[in-house]
Amino acid sequence: MDFLQRIAKRFKQENRFLNRPKDILESELEYKERWISIYIIYFTMFLISLGFSIIITGVWPYLDKLDPTAGKEFMGFIVAANPLGQMLFSPLVGWWANKLGSIRVPVLASLTVFIVSSAMYSSLELVEEHRKYWMLISRFFVGVSSANIAACRSYLSAATRLSERTQAVSMISLAQVLGFVIGPAIQSAVVPLGDKGVWLIPGKLKLNMYTAAGWISVFLSIFNFVCFLPFIFKEHKIAIREAMHKHGKNDEKSIWKGHKVDYLAAWTLLVAFFGLGFNFMLLETLATPLTMDQFAWSKADALYYMGILMSVGAVIACASFIAIDPLCKQFTEARVMLWVGVLFMALGRVLYIPWGSTTPQMYNDSIILGNASCVVYNPTDVGNISTYNESLYEDNLEFTNINQTCYNATEMLGCPSSQEWCSYTPVLTIAQFLLGYVLTALGYPVGVTLIQSIFSKVLGPRPQGVWMGLMTGSGCLSRVLGPVFVTYIYTEFGTIWTFSMTTVMMVILMIWLYWCLKRLIPFEETIDLNNQADELQEFAALSSVALEESKS
Repeated sequence: MDFLQRIAKRFKQENRFLNRPKDILESELEYKERWISIYIIYFTMFLISLGFSIIITGVWPYLDKLDPTAGKEFMGFIVAANPLGQMLFSPLVGWWANKLGSIRVPVLASLTVFIVSSAMYSSLELVEEHRKYWMLISRFFVGVSSANIAACRSYLSAATRLSERTQAVSMISLAQVLGFVIGPAIQSAVVPLGDKGVWLIPGKLKLNMYTAAGWISVFLSIFNFVCFLPFIFKEHKIAIREAMHKHGKNDEKSIWKGHKVDYLAAWTLLVAFFGLGFNFMLLETLATPLTMDQFAWSKADALYYMGILMSVGAVIACASFIAIDPLCKQFTEARVMLWVGVLFMALGRVLYIPWGSTTPQMYNDSIILGNASCVVYNPTDVGNISTYNESLYEDNLEFTNINQTCYNATEMLGCPSSQEWCSYTPVLTIAQFLLGYVLTALGYPVGVTLIQSIFSKVLGPRPQGVWMGLMTGSGCLSRVLGPVFVTYIYTEFGTIWTFSMTTVMMVILMIWLYWCLKRLIPFEETIDLNNQADELQEFAALSSVALEESKS
């Protein structure tokens, strides 16, 4: 009995902080200010995603309007310009925030760049020449401004307790996903402005269904800028205080310097974040041109229907976020990430491999007569032409077993003949398109949320600016390579090659994550395991001493 009492007394001494009140780390005012700052971070992450996605469904028709010679391949570069700028500057902004010990100045600077570059995107009609290159530059600097994601993620990790972390990361991921899906919905909402729109500057600049998206970003970013001013946004970093309190230490560096980061686990999560982002960008980039090619939708129809679909996706994403907490109470975060997030994304890619029995409607985009497009259709497709003009027929053009339809319509519907695969590749059915999108909307939020949550916990309470810069850079790299790779593969080889290659990527990622599953242990759990081992050793030592004393 004496032996057990001595051991109990020793452990009571070592755990002297257990009986302290729960609010010892902060006052009520500090708690309120901390959560106000976190809510501002949520809005900032939403705005960054919105600034990227709000133009995604409209960038192709807008580019085609400004410069019809640009082509879909150049559209891929424009979409990729945003994440390229973000990828290059994210580690720098993360380092800058670490150096200053505050994220306010880096974020205010980035928001200023965001305002200017978004206004530039909506003012491209003022430029007489090289409009496609100016569009590329504007999107690049929107990406540069979005590098503040690294600082925001770093601050969120520092401003939340361990018990709050998963929920906070879920909310920040929800904000991002909502930004991605609400952006196209806003683009759809401004479609009634039409292509012609209304004059902002008579004879020079219009507000239409393409430029309205950029101006909405401008006004929201001005509001966000005000939110980061000192009288509203006040920084409170509680994570390191919690760790010091828990382990009874007064030196914050001793908390995290004594723990070596599991680099395999950290880089595995970075690669997983890249893989999910790459496949999500598949839909973001290809949605509009894919539906226009496969379903013969007009530009306005594609914007409208994709806006509705992505709005539904926002509701589905919300349902996924609600499910994260109860799932993680039943299973480990790593297993939920793998078997819900990554698996659903992989199945979504499989479903996009076409299984239809017919080929898509086509038009011949290689024959141009003056200002009119001359399009060759099969006789059965003539009824699909919105405008028919026989007067443009040229005698020197000979056709057999086909009807030549030359028309002055503003756009041609269907899959262009320059994409040779359209003539023999089965058409993607609307059913599989919708089902694949639903699986993606279910899996992506769960996957990216838990990857970020586990990543933050694996790193522990150490300053995470540079690491979060790498996380942001990983996501950006996926959005740089994704649009360029996908638009090239899609344009040159078609849907079968595009979605088969991305399916293989997801399968390899699943195998890798399954192999590393046991290493994805949060920092605090590692500390606890080490403490348990130390306690067992101490128990054994005390037992040995007590045994020797009893013998004597």
